[in-house]
Amino acid sequence: MNTNVMNAPITIEPMQAKYHPQVSRLLVHVFRGKFQHLTTLSDDDLALFFEKLFEHLPTNPSSRRMLALQDGEVIGTICVKWRGENDNSREQKWFPWNNFNGFGKWNLLKMLLGLHLFKHKPEVGECYIEDVVVHPNHQGKGVGKLLLQWAFHFVQTESTLDTLSLYVSGKNPRAKQLYERLSFQTHSQSNSIVWHLLFNEMKWDYMVLEFETKRS
Repeated sequence: MNTNVMNAPITIEPMQAKYHPQVSRLLVHVFRGKFQHLTTLSDDDLALFFEKLFEHLPTNPSSRRMLALQDGEVIGTICVKWRGENDNSREQKWFPWNNFNGFGKWNLLKMLLGLHLFKHKPEVGECYIEDVVVHPNHQGKGVGKLLLQWAFHFVQTESTLDTLSLYVSGKNPRAKQLYERLSFQTHSQSNSIVWHLLFNEMKWDYMVLEFETKRS
């Protein structure tokens, strides 16, 4: 998928190992405000933590990460997952602890706990957006919309999927407005003391976009 944003060519491409460092940096850059309540790790260590997750954890066959690239630079990313036929049998029963030495066990445990709390198990037919992030220098230029359009196309071309979903923080009304313009509707709202203590994020909206033509 190719397009132009502000006269600069943007390409939406699948994740590759060579982009692990850039994507890791991007995740830290965008989500640093949440992580600072969870860990004392520096930005460099946090980026290395995510890079090691990409390198050492097996890829879930029922998920896909796409990148928005501009001149070889990762300026955005989106990750979606859905329920696969053999997900239960493929669940990872171990964690490669030896590859994560140097982060400190307490920091590592808190990060893994925090990431686990943000996991959502999709229902049958649901394609869940785990994250969609755009580098601050490229926000407001349509990059996020391009990534979401890829997700729309993906659901429409997969016969087993008919719903697109995501969670958005109550502290991010701008993102919620974008999702509403793209026809997402608030399905439910959650308030969590645990999320508040770990991430300083209390309220979350669960938003859903149903593709009615595929359900009929």
